[in-house]
Order: sequence, then structure tokens, then C-alpha cells
Amino acid sequence: MARVTAEPIHAPRLTSLSPGAGCACKLPLAKLEALFASLEGTPGMGPAAGDLLIGAAEGDDAAVLRLDDDRALVLTTDFFTPIVDDPGDWGRIAAANALSDVYAMGGRPLIAVNLAAWPGEGLDLGTPSTTRCPSTAWP
Repeated sequence: MARVTAEPIHAPRLTSLSPGAGCACKLPLAKLEALFASLEGTPGMGPAAGDLLIGAAEGDDAAVLRLDDDRALVLTTDFFTPIVDDPGDWGRIAAANALSDVYAMGGRPLIAVNLAAWPGEGLDLGTPSTTRCPSTAWP
């Protein structure tokens, strides 16, 4: 009987895939300001007005959209590159980072959407499923 053996897959360390760690992966403020300046006149890129209380031009942690006289939505999107090699820990850290933006704006988290950029080659495509953050991360 023939025996088939497979070589173990050795995934690279998550931290080796990112040139910067965590928030360090973002554009420096001067480059971000230059980008926004080049978008001047683009709808939605001007100063906050009307029901948009805080927008992109204000450069805050999140946008704030008035729903009515008593309520507003705090909206944030964040990318957080790996600062640890364990996918589960990375997911929890990224979730805490995103939640902190909502808290910084005086909001209360109601829903979270996770955005992940994942290379098509070199990593097991099942790994992102291990980055889930349990609901216990929310107070």
C-alpha cells in the first residue's frame, strides 16, 4: 500500500507581513492632509454641515451623524495590521482599538464591522476566521 505524506504548512508570522504595526501602518498625518487637500471640492470631503456633525475634514477619531434631536450615530472604520502573531489575539486587539474610537467620541458601541486585507497567497485562507472577537470584548 502506498503511503501519502504531506509536508506541514508553516505559515509566516503575521507580524512579518506588515511593514508597520497597528496604527503605524497608516499614512503619516502630513500625507493624509495632502490627500484630503487634493480632494477639496469632492462631495463629502468638506467641513461638517447639516446633520453631519463631524466628518472627514475634522480629522477626528470618527464621524458623527445626527439622527434626531436626541441621538447621533458615531461611525468609524479602521485598519489595524498585526502587532502579534496569534490571529485570535490580533482580532481582539483590533476590536479594542476600533471600539476605543467610538468611546473617544462619547459613543456607545452597537455594531462592529471588521475589515481585513488578506494576501491571496502565502497564508491559509482559514486563518482570518480565527481572528473573530468574542462578544465579551464589549462591555
